[in-house]
This record gives sequence, C-alpha cells and structure tokens, in this order.
Amino acid sequence: MYQINEIFETIQGEASYTGTPAIFVRLQGCPVGCAWCDTKQTWEAKDTFIVSLEQTLEKKADSEHWANASAEEVLAVFNARGYNAKHVVITGGEPCLFDLVPLCELLHNNGYTTQIETSGTFEIKAPAQTWVTVSPKINMRGGYEVLASAMQRADEIKHPVAMQKHIDELEALFEATGVTPELVYLQPISQKAKATKLAIDTCIKKNWRLSVQVHKYIGIN
Repeated sequence: MYQINEIFETIQGEASYTGTPAIFVRLQGCPVGCAWCDTKQTWEAKDTFIVSLEQTLEKKADSEHWANASAEEVLAVFNARGYNAKHVVITGGEPCLFDLVPLCELLHNNGYTTQIETSGTFEIKAPAQTWVTVSPKINMRGGYEVLASAMQRADEIKHPVAMQKHIDELEALFEATGVTPELVYLQPISQKAKATKLAIDTCIKKNWRLSVQVHKYIGIN
C-alpha cells in the first residue's frame, strides 16, 4: 500500500521533463527535514489524518490528510478522472520510503512512463526504465546522508541553490560518491534574484543546466 497525499494532472515544471504533461502522485511521509521544503504537509503520516482516497482527491488546499491505496487503486484514479498525461511523477514527501517497483511496473504495463523525485537519502526501489531525479539533500535536519547508490542511479541531479555553499556541497558530494553526472540542474531557491544569478553564472561556468520551476512562474500546481 502507498500513502497518498494527493494525485493531480498538470505540467512538469522542473529539469529535463519541463513542459511535459504529467500526473503527479504525491506520497506522504518524509523525515529528511529540508529547511526550504514547500510540501511540509507531507512530512508526517499521522493516523489521525487518514481519510478515504476520494477525500484526498477532492482536497482544495495543501493538508496533512492522506489515504492508503494500492498500485491498482492509483491506476484506477487515472482512468476514472480521465487523465490524458502518460508521464507519471512520483514525489513526496520522500517516495523512496516505499518500494516503488509494483506501482511503476503496473504503470509501465499500461502505457505510462514514470519518474521519481527523491532526496537520495533512501534506497531507490524502482525499475530500470524509471527516470530518477535526485535532488540531494545534504546536511539536513533529519541527519540522513545522501547515498552513493542513489547518486549512481540518478538520471539527473536537480539541486536547489541560494548561496555558494550549496554549490560547494554539491561538488563535494560528487567527489565523495565518485559520480560525474551528465545532467546537473541548478534550481534557484524561491526564485530569488541573487539565487537565480548564482545559478545562471554557475551553469555557464560548469556547463550545467538551469531549472526555474516554470509551474510557479505561470501559477499552476
């Protein structure tokens, strides 16, 4: 069973799949404690906030309410709601708290592509054809280390930045885990001007890429 905070259809606004119609499956639960997290309602999976799957689908605002659902029930939601997108983004929270193989394989068998957005602090259990976005959460409050196995599995790295320290930490992580990723995206935290300039300058210097959270600029989820 998966702990579902919300399911919705939108446009992916970040990194390689920017502009792609996508169904987001947001899972509940994350102990990492990222200071700039914009989905803190997903951190704790308290039993007092369990509701029906239908109730999670009808939410009008962010909340801690979540529902248990099987992979088959998740797919049934897509069909019942008439979603057109064929790309599914599994996010959180921290989706790698769960074994994502059953869900991803079911989706692949029904014509969907899948993508996981993870902090890299938990083992990634997903099929080989699932696109893995690691947004490495370094030295966060929860005390979890970014796993070398997660960095090696990543198809792309997406790193939020606000100051030079964040660039330095990312490069140190590459060295410590022995990876040289082909796709590195820098994402300015909160779209602030100083952070954006730092990201642009660094991307040009290192031949990395810029991710600007397009969905926030155009005002969609």
